Amino acid sequence: MTQKQALGRGLSALLPGRDEVPRETGAREVEIGHLVPNRFQPRRDFSEAGLAELAASIREQGIVQPIVVTPRGEKLEIVAGERRWRAAAIAGLTKVPVVLRERQSETDLLEVALVENLQREDLNPLDAAEAYARLKDEFRLSHDRIADRVGKDRTTISNALRLLKLPSSVRDRVRSGLLSGGHGRALAALTSADDQERLAEEIVRRGLSVRQTEKRVATFGGADKLRRERRRDPFTRDAEEKLSRRLRARVRIVRRRRGGRIEIAFGSEEELMGLYERLARA
Repeated sequence: MTQKQALGRGLSALLPGRDEVPRETGAREVEIGHLVPNRFQPRRDFSEAGLAELAASIREQGIVQPIVVTPRGEKLEIVAGERRWRAAAIAGLTKVPVVLRERQSETDLLEVALVENLQREDLNPLDAAEAYARLKDEFRLSHDRIADRVGKDRTTISNALRLLKLPSSVRDRVRSGLLSGGHGRALAALTSADDQERLAEEIVRRGLSVRQTEKRVATFGGADKLRRERRRDPFTRDAEEKLSRRLRARVRIVRRRRGGRIEIAFGSEEELMGLYERLARA
């Protein structure tokens, strides 16, 4: 199912296998103060300008799409439509139309809130990444399953999750909009947090595009590789050189905490046969 198709079918389409969620027939109006925000709302920031624009529209046309709610004690917790609820308050409404769902478990409420928000194109890249992480960690969903749920491809999910490995200072720039999600994904290719922070500052200072950032990352990557090589054990490098000369092939020794492996490269079937003969005679 594509994202557009999922949105067209409503929230039930976002959660496969949950099309028969019981709810009251039609919408009813309730006091705006009787509603409370979703505890699992992944969206941290609501644009003041966007809310003001929506509030102006609500003053003119009212709330076209009811807010989906579920019971929570003496209140009604918002499942979907918190932005409309906030804008309605700004517009001065005292009542809003709601559609009531039967009481849901916290797990159901969390999943619906995450998926509903992830379908919004304007969701902050960091908020989206954190929502994907919650679906992965709390629901034990694979990247493929998350992709199915939110109507995106697996690569999008994996790339988004990489943003969470960035240093906090870089994540803050992405969250604030100083860096785009594309900038963040390019920076995630660097293994050094110092390099990531330094290049993030350069992007903002020089106004680099994502494509320009990717080119800069390539230059950082070469320096990063050189630094890793220099940090390697000199005895290991010496052993690699001796084995390479002996076998007439590139040899690399990869050490782990316990044990490791020896990698011998060959470029053709003939080179492989030559390696086999030399090793068999050893």
